[in-house]
Amino acid sequence: MVSFDQFTKLQLVENKAGINLTGERTGNRVKGFATMGCNRIFFTAELKNNGKINISEIGSTEMICKNMELENAFMKKIGNMKNYLIEGHRLTLSDNNGNEMKFIAADWD
Repeated sequence: MVSFDQFTKLQLVENKAGINLTGERTGNRVKGFATMGCNRIFFTAELKNNGKINISEIGSTEMICKNMELENAFMKKIGNMKNYLIEGHRLTLSDNNGNEMKFIAADWD
C-alpha cells in the first residue's frame, strides 16, 4: 500500500501495509487478506468487468497491537470501496466519495 487516508507512505511501508488477492477463487469472487502491521484482515472481493468491486465478509484476528489506528481505519473503509482500477503494477480502490487506497505490486519498485 502506498497511499491511504492521512497515513504517510513511510508509515504504510514500515507497517508492511498491503492486500493479497491471490486466494481461493470461485467465479469472480476471491478470498483476500490484508496486513496493516499486526493482525490479519480477511475479506471477500467480487470483481466485476465494469471496474466495480464489492468487498464483504470483512473480519480479522484480534490481537492488540501498537498500530491499531491504521488497522481500524482500514477495517472501517475497505467495505466502502466500490471501484477498482488496474494500471500496470498499480491497483487503486476507491469509494463513491473520492476516497482512495493505492497499492503497488510487491515485486515492483
